[in-house]
Amino acid sequence: MGARVLVAKPGLDGHDRGAKIVARALRDAGFEVVFTGIRQRVADIVATAVQEDVAIVGLSILSGAHIALTGRTVEALRAAGADDIAVVVGGSIPAADVRRLCEAGATAVYPTGTPLDDIVADIRKLTADRED
Repeated sequence: MGARVLVAKPGLDGHDRGAKIVARALRDAGFEVVFTGIRQRVADIVATAVQEDVAIVGLSILSGAHIALTGRTVEALRAAGADDIAVVVGGSIPAADVRRLCEAGATAVYPTGTPLDDIVADIRKLTADRED
């Protein structure tokens, strides 16, 4: 089995179709995927990530709060001693915000329309040292 990946929907956003499509693509590619469901608090996402011993937290954000939620997630992982867990972000991300997300601690950003094969290939590279 491949590395463990947490797919999470932080904040008030209730649209999860994209997150479910990405989660399925990762699962089909051999990753073990944990999906938190919608409207998750950052603290709960981090607790699940630590408990499930994931290599990556994938945040799916459509609400426009992507910069704040990413920064809070990265900070909370650090505070939990889990700064070895990479954070990637996907969703309705304006091109102008990609750099800001990386500055907030995102390892990778996948705006709407990113091919699934590209996401899977990136996650495979990011988790290469954690695969069983």
